[in-house]
Amino acid sequence: MGCALTRADTSEPRVALVTGGSKGIGAAVCRVLGRDGRAVAVGYASDERGAKDVAAAIESQGGGACVVHCDVADAESVDAAFTDVERTLGPVTVLVNNAGVAADGLVLRMSDDSWDSVLRTNLTGAFHTIRRASKAMIKARFGRIVNVSSASGQMGMPGQANYAAAKAGLLGLTRSVARELASRGVTANVVAPGPIETAMTAGLSVDWRAQAASQVPLGRFGTPDEVAGVIAFLCSDAAGYVTGALVPVDGGLAMGH
Repeated sequence: MGCALTRADTSEPRVALVTGGSKGIGAAVCRVLGRDGRAVAVGYASDERGAKDVAAAIESQGGGACVVHCDVADAESVDAAFTDVERTLGPVTVLVNNAGVAADGLVLRMSDDSWDSVLRTNLTGAFHTIRRASKAMIKARFGRIVNVSSASGQMGMPGQANYAAAKAGLLGLTRSVARELASRGVTANVVAPGPIETAMTAGLSVDWRAQAASQVPLGRFGTPDEVAGVIAFLCSDAAGYVTGALVPVDGGLAMGH
């Protein structure tokens, strides 16, 4: 499915694409960028209904949005998504890489498929979108790239060797891109959330949630809006002198890592 515009007014020149934008942190990012005046492309891989709901929420705030299918693991899907957004809203100069998957398991029993699929989506997927977005950002002499990592990428986590490796890899990717594109007015940063209140964590056991919260110095899970607020700042003009940074939004969980 192509990028379906929900509002005709797209005069705002800075277009944002958020991958994994149909729920959780991604949805919150889409909403706050819409409030900040961005025209927002809500990227989704499978949850089209959720993406449409997010776009409708942006429209209700008076913003412009479209929904676009984007399987970040597939370079051709990424190219098609960008082409749709460029046709509908304009060149993407704000990119938030939030799409991610997990396939947890102890490394002793982890299959090649579990390793490869998580790395391809969570790390190679960000490479695919950044590569596709870079040309327009360089031409505009403005760009904001934010890659969503995880506290586990700095701390490590049992049962998540694939996930932690991919999330840690985002830092090296981001800092290399930050150095390559800095002279063109493009910044690239990483946000590393800790445990966040999402539909996925809400479905976990009470005991697991209590144990996870007890490890956080602030003693609670964060909210998608708290993560989105930090990402929105990094996408703003005010953050023009911030690049190559790792910003934790984890209640102090990864302090010292």
